[in-house]
Parts: sequence; structure tokens; C-alpha cells
Amino acid sequence: MLQAVLFDLDGTLANTDPIHIKVWRDILEPEGYTVDDAFFKEHISGRLNEYLIKELLPQLSAAEGAQLVIDKEAKFRELAASELTRMSGFDELYDWIQHHELKTAVVTNAPRANAEFVLNILQLDTAFDYLLIAGELPRSKPDPLPYQTALERFNLAPEDAIVFEDSKTGIQSAVSAQIPTVGVASTHAADVLYGYGASLVIDRFNDQRLQKLGLLRTT
Repeated sequence: MLQAVLFDLDGTLANTDPIHIKVWRDILEPEGYTVDDAFFKEHISGRLNEYLIKELLPQLSAAEGAQLVIDKEAKFRELAASELTRMSGFDELYDWIQHHELKTAVVTNAPRANAEFVLNILQLDTAFDYLLIAGELPRSKPDPLPYQTALERFNLAPEDAIVFEDSKTGIQSAVSAQIPTVGVASTHAADVLYGYGASLVIDRFNDQRLQKLGLLRTT
């Protein structure tokens, strides 16, 4: 029986990817990288900043990398303040979730400061029962630990929850935790998300096909 709905943040609750692309382009193009949509999907989407910097900018010291993360996220927040909106259909789905008294959580690889900032911009800072920052755990997405931890927090089995995710790492994390997973086609094409393991792919949260998974039903 469905008892909880778990959401990724970036690219799922809001399409933050265009902003991240802008910021990473400013950082990486002087280093010889071409940061377009394809590069973002392959190397950046859904991954922790620390891993990205070690992979793409290995010449930086640990201190330089840590400062770059701080500067990058500050620039992201500056741009996001005027550009972010909720994904289409979210309000309808959220009202349905509240009416049926389901538990909710955000499970994200984003740093806590960014996650709290984005939720505040979206006016969702008090909307969820739990905010889980994967980077504060021993292992982040694509490992199943973040979603397993959310299930443990609510004392639920995988079949009692549904996950909404938009990235390869996020879908792999949720599927590895054996939770039914809906892909959100904000960045990747539907066939790509199905290939990652999504049970269903949508581009808006009020897609009536969600009824097949127990959501948005009127009876």
C-alpha cells in the first residue's frame, strides 16, 4: 500500500539544470571543456560536486576544489533566485498527496545550503516531512543508501513508496533500493530514462498515467 512519495530536487521539483549548465560553463570552458547539454548529461547531471571536480579538474588541490564548490554554489543561488519555478503539475499532485496523508521527503545529492535555498525559492520549505542530503551519508547516489535511509526514516518497505527522479544516478539509486521509480523528463529523453530503469516517464506531475502507480486516483 502506497504510504510515501520521495522526490529528487534538481531537475525534478524544479528544472535547475539550465542554471547549473550556465555556472559550470563559466567554470569549465576556460579549462578547455565544451559544456553543452550532452556534456552536462554525461558528466555532471545528478553527481556530487566533489566527485566532478576531482574528475574534471584534477590539478586543483583539495582546498582549491573546496573553495570552487563554495563559489559555484553561491553563483547558482544568485541566478536561481530569479529563475526557478515549480515543475508543471506539482501543485495538483502535492494536494492529492496531502489529501491522502502520505509521507513525503526530498532526497538529493545537492548540498544542504542549495537544497534549502531552492525549496525556499519554490515556497516548499515546509512542504516535506524530511529533507535527506545524500552527501551527508557515507555513500550518495547512485548508491541505494540515500533512498534506503529515507525508507528507514519512515519505517517503510520499498513497495510502500514511489520515487520521482530525473537523472541516471538518481534512478539507479532508487531502483537499486527496489522502489518503484518515475522518471521526470526535464533533461533526459523518455527512452533514456526507461533505459536507466524508470517504471514510467512523465514530463508533468499531473500526468494521469500516474494512476497506474496509485497516484492521482479519484476513488
